[in-house]
Amino acid sequence: MKKMLVEFRDFALKGNVLDLAVAVVIGAAFGKIVSSLVDNIIMPLVGVLLGGLDFTDLSFKVGKSVIQYGAFIQSIVDFVIIAFAIFIFVKILTSFIKKKEQPVEETPVPPTEEYLKEIRDLLKEQQK
Repeated sequence: MKKMLVEFRDFALKGNVLDLAVAVVIGAAFGKIVSSLVDNIIMPLVGVLLGGLDFTDLSFKVGKSVIQYGAFIQSIVDFVIIAFAIFIFVKILTSFIKKKEQPVEETPVPPTEEYLKEIRDLLKEQQK
């Protein structure tokens, strides 16, 4: 039993597992922020632009069943807005990371056979 606990501790404390745990927690917090942005700011503005139309109330009846396609449309709109917000966030983060990176020195292009022949000929002329 003790050996199993030690193995679990070693597994749980590996760098990748800790990084993943931090990413999940931050992702959940970011998800709440984006959901609030969508629900409280963006969707009311979209509603105003569409003349107060709220997608969630859109539905139609088929027999005794009610098909609420408006909720589906609302979910698609939420997804697109959330995906766009994450895209912008990653784009900004990537630009900050690129600015901090040191410029990589260009590796010299290996000489071709022609250049080597020219160098050989020049060296021969200097020796004469």
